[in-house]
Amino acid sequence: MKTIYKLAACLSLILFPVTSLSAKDLNLQLRYQQETGPDTGRFHQRQRSENWKPGETAIIVCDVWDYHHCLNAVRRLEQFAPRLDQLLKTARAEGVTIIHAPSDCMPAYQDHPARRRAMQVTFNGPVPEGIENWCSKIPAEERAVYPLDQSDGGEDDDPEEHAAWVKKLKDLGRNPALPWQSQSPLISVDSEHDFISDKGDEVWKILECQGIKNVMLVGVHTNMCVLGRPFGLRQLKQNGKNVVLVRDLTDTMYNPERWPYVSHFTGNDLIISHIEKYVCPTVTSDQLLGGQAFVFKEDKRPHLLIVMAEAEYDTSVSLPKFAAENLGKHFRVSLVYADEKDRNLIPGIEKINEADVVLFSVRRRVLPEKEMQAIRKYVKSGKPVVGIRTASHAFSLRGKEPPEGYADWTEFDAYVFGGNYTGHHANDLKSMVTINPAQRKNPILDGIPDKPFPQAYSLYEVSPLAKGTTVLMTAEIPGKPVEPVAWTFQRKDGGKSFYTSLGHPGDFKQPEFVRLLTNGIYWAAGLDPAHVKVSGKVSLNDAPHWSVIEVPGTGRAAKASQSRWYRCVVRIPEAWRAGNSLLLKTGTAAGTKVSAWLNGVPLKQVEAGFQLDCQSVYGNDANLIVLQVTGQANDSDFASAPQLIYGQITLPLAGRWQYRTGEDSAFANMPLPAKFGTVTDIVFQP
Repeated sequence: MKTIYKLAACLSLILFPVTSLSAKDLNLQLRYQQETGPDTGRFHQRQRSENWKPGETAIIVCDVWDYHHCLNAVRRLEQFAPRLDQLLKTARAEGVTIIHAPSDCMPAYQDHPARRRAMQVTFNGPVPEGIENWCSKIPAEERAVYPLDQSDGGEDDDPEEHAAWVKKLKDLGRNPALPWQSQSPLISVDSEHDFISDKGDEVWKILECQGIKNVMLVGVHTNMCVLGRPFGLRQLKQNGKNVVLVRDLTDTMYNPERWPYVSHFTGNDLIISHIEKYVCPTVTSDQLLGGQAFVFKEDKRPHLLIVMAEAEYDTSVSLPKFAAENLGKHFRVSLVYADEKDRNLIPGIEKINEADVVLFSVRRRVLPEKEMQAIRKYVKSGKPVVGIRTASHAFSLRGKEPPEGYADWTEFDAYVFGGNYTGHHANDLKSMVTINPAQRKNPILDGIPDKPFPQAYSLYEVSPLAKGTTVLMTAEIPGKPVEPVAWTFQRKDGGKSFYTSLGHPGDFKQPEFVRLLTNGIYWAAGLDPAHVKVSGKVSLNDAPHWSVIEVPGTGRAAKASQSRWYRCVVRIPEAWRAGNSLLLKTGTAAGTKVSAWLNGVPLKQVEAGFQLDCQSVYGNDANLIVLQVTGQANDSDFASAPQLIYGQITLPLAGRWQYRTGEDSAFANMPLPAKFGTVTDIVFQP
């Protein structure tokens, strides 16, 4: 019956024969991320194999436009477009359906056979509700913290180059804000087999009539259109398609001058990681084309692998935070954690095969022989190693034999770090750390004040060190021998190592230690520590960037000396635009003064709250609400949660908002519509 129904629903299918289907399935390696345990906030990166039938597979090409308002976005697209075109040709020859989706560009294709083919598809079956709308988040993203601020539109152009680009677009007769009119000419469209559409319901009908179960998304931009379009990842995922992102053929709109202040390419990685955690798996183009996955030519970041497998010092918490704050400008960082149930398993440790630098924070573990062999191979290849605290006894069981099938490495400390760990002094004995005067000009000590600072926990006994070590810092307990606490080591295999016996959570609160570890990683990677810019500690009460805050919340924002700005996004049903009956109650506390905006338009204050002008509302779409609060409240800026009221319907806006301080009137709006600039943290909907 299902077959008969499908034929009846898709009578037009017989008009559009596809290329001869290959008998060979597409063998794909899907990468995804799985939380290490309930509510840990840490994720294992995992991989699974799937075989897709070409005739049940489609590739959707998202917004690969001919022009863009961001010059750097155009440059990056032009780099990967030839690879993308090659992917489409290869997939098409295998029998994969290709759908080109250059949004807002359908007039350019009104007479194109691929556009007419899409328009002529007749599908009488059910179409998912809301498939024609932008999707700002799906339920799986509810608990996620969105990884970057894209509310400025994400442009990362040099100002002078951007001004010249705007002039060029105007000279071409293009609107500099919306210059796209067609798909990039670097992408070929097969007139006999491909489809062209930018409508969610139309794309869905094509997928259903072609019998498509599996979809690959390629194109731009990952954090906006690829995720949110009606034919994007979120809509396809929540409506039951087996969808993946081709992660090396995409790009993100992110400006490194915005939080979290990382490189553009790290920003792209952060969005891909978010997708793998909460939306869908990813694949790479080489799985169909062979060779290597695409990498942008400007992306020169060394790959740093951080291995965490110890339970004494919570480095599985402190190291990811440290890396996020200090390494995102110049490193591609991968994090791997010990298994929550089996202490001698580290899922993802095989990534050491592609690492340029490895940082170990491991204590007394043994690993399956194959995995230990991979670590030995990495070290003996002469690549750099960094270790903190318990890395000196990472793979030693205190004389015990490892279980069958597992391997230790008792000489790891001596071979890799030139160390000689024999134990530690009592935890209650305090030591002071000082710089070795002979190494004051060592680049690893750059930016560290030449004055003693306290070690947070017990002092390790490591003397004497091996020949080839250079001691950078020492620590002393009164009446006890001085011990090295930071040094470098030139290994026999030709590689270099940096080690510090510091690494307690209290050490990570010391700016001297943060700078030491950051410098040591830069040095190990062959980068200049002088380029290090250690993140400043930012008080939430005086946040210089948009950060997540709970509203109503208590006892924080009301104490700020400047104006406090709050913003969220609300998906407002089209029906609510009728008349002028939409009301916003802010719930702000006594003693405060509040102003409000909707999509950048100031709202009129009435006795009951703020009146929303229905002409400013985007129906069935994302709407930006911004509040500016001044004056002083006793505790929180909010006595109760804000509410959006339509007739008898009340939508509470309690939960995560974004917050910042300052006096810039530009905070009342975003350069782009809210659906592009918003993040999943702050979206409310009925």
